[in-house]
Amino acid sequence: MRDGLYIPTKKLSPFRPEPFLLANHLFGPSYVSIDSALSFYGLIPERVYEVASATTKHAERLTTSIGAFIFARLPLPYYSFGIRNLKLGDEQYILIASPEKALFDKVVTTIGVKLNSSKSATEYLIENLRIDEDDLQELDTKVMETWLGDAPKSKTLSIIIKSIKGLK
Repeated sequence: MRDGLYIPTKKLSPFRPEPFLLANHLFGPSYVSIDSALSFYGLIPERVYEVASATTKHAERLTTSIGAFIFARLPLPYYSFGIRNLKLGDEQYILIASPEKALFDKVVTTIGVKLNSSKSATEYLIENLRIDEDDLQELDTKVMETWLGDAPKSKTLSIIIKSIKGLK
């Protein structure tokens, strides 16, 4: 699959690693985020075909026999906020962004997203990303606010928090 990382064939082992687990090991440090995490949590309706992750290293795109993997670079200390250790089936543990961090990472890594008002932020979240209002209201805006001081695009992220609070 990649130098130093091998997956046994089905003949040798019935164990199949989850794509998210593979992403964590293909390029590290990294955690699953952006569209992959948003889809995993059911926040966006789209099915995602590439596993998107965040890393502190350079951006990278890897295509393997198992699938496609994208790694977006995020700066420290922002990178380290909102990461969960989550158990998937078969005793597999992955690092994945919380729903709040996945949303922030989506905004931070998407070129051209610069929101100037709560109205534009609400349109972006509900019409562009197609996130349900009820799901947005469940996000922990207090935690999100603690990340702003070290976040890229902090002005835009602040407006997103304000628009989410306006829905409540």
